[in-house]
Amino acid sequence: MGFKDFAGSTIVHSTGGWAALAGAIVVGPRLGKFRSDGTVKSTPPSNILIVTLGVFILWFGWFGFNGGSQLALGSALDAVAMSHVLVNTNLGAAAGVMAALLVSRPILGRVDLFAGLNGAIAGLVSITAGPDIVDHYWAVIIGAIGAVLCTAGIKLLEKVKLDDVVGAIPAHLFAGIWGTIAVCIAGGGNLGVQLIGIVTVGAFVFVTSWVLWRVIAMTLSVRVSRQVEQLGQDVGELGIDAYPEFVLMPEEDDEE
Repeated sequence: MGFKDFAGSTIVHSTGGWAALAGAIVVGPRLGKFRSDGTVKSTPPSNILIVTLGVFILWFGWFGFNGGSQLALGSALDAVAMSHVLVNTNLGAAAGVMAALLVSRPILGRVDLFAGLNGAIAGLVSITAGPDIVDHYWAVIIGAIGAVLCTAGIKLLEKVKLDDVVGAIPAHLFAGIWGTIAVCIAGGGNLGVQLIGIVTVGAFVFVTSWVLWRVIAMTLSVRVSRQVEQLGQDVGELGIDAYPEFVLMPEEDDEE
């Protein structure tokens, strides 16, 4: 039908996003994440330095992911095409970081590094469907819009009381859908065909994943016990204190 998805905004990233959405629904929120008074408990990363390093490793790996999707490097034409892919991949990520940081204060109430890092991922995901476009400014626009959608998506999930621990759904699902549609703007995609591809993949992956999550929940369980969740799985399951510099205190939760 002419569906365009150069390196996988839909077939890779929104696939993971739909599966994550199904999992988040079945598993449910962490204890005390959504308080009875309607407020949301902040749960920042335990090690933002490692999170940042992880994002830069992903960013670096994306050059192989997108560049390798050219599938050929045997001619000057292939080399030029791959160079466009690599430059646009980097521009999408860089624009994502800047856009996410710019909108994080009005959306989240603070200049949020975590939002900026997710913005990089969202920018990469967004440009992955069409990094072969020639005009580099489109990569900046597409990556920036993807990051804004991701940052707004983090807030939206909190509003609907869906606990997405690392922001995987906004970064991979929302940005993946946007990137697949964005191919119509600059990459020659047909909007109707692109939407059919998004809906088809989404319906199959979400239903299949939800069924599998439910089967696991009914047989093996998808949650640890309440005590283990309060203490932390490092102590509760492994008997190892991952953060010995801190005093181990079970957290209070406001679960009704």
